[in-house]
Amino acid sequence: MENLQDNLTGVNQEGFYPNRPLRYLTATSIVSDKVVNPVGEHLGVIKDIMIDLGTGTIDYFIIEFGGFLGIGIKYFAIPFSLLKVDPDNKRFLFAQSKEELSRAPGFDIDHWPDTNIHLEEVNEYWNFMG
Repeated sequence: MENLQDNLTGVNQEGFYPNRPLRYLTATSIVSDKVVNPVGEHLGVIKDIMIDLGTGTIDYFIIEFGGFLGIGIKYFAIPFSLLKVDPDNKRFLFAQSKEELSRAPGFDIDHWPDTNIHLEEVNEYWNFMG
């Protein structure tokens, strides 16, 4: 039962290299994590996780970006493979600028797209960018 706290938080509480190598995280420990680019610009926060029901794998993170006082917030589906975990700072890295992210296909929370079609467009966009 000593590992219960580790399992709930995603943080290993013991040893010289806690939670190293990082292998598993709970969904609740990921949602609300910050997303920054390599130069430290804040790009948003993870709002949700999209799981492929056929494979059981995470395909996308939904990132909340921009806005002020709840106005102008935009959401983006970012392929899981494009975000890298930064365990030392408890955040994720995304190798794009704010400007590039703002041009990506996105949506607002009140107009969630047809997920299957939208995610195909997202794949095409990021494969083109990659």
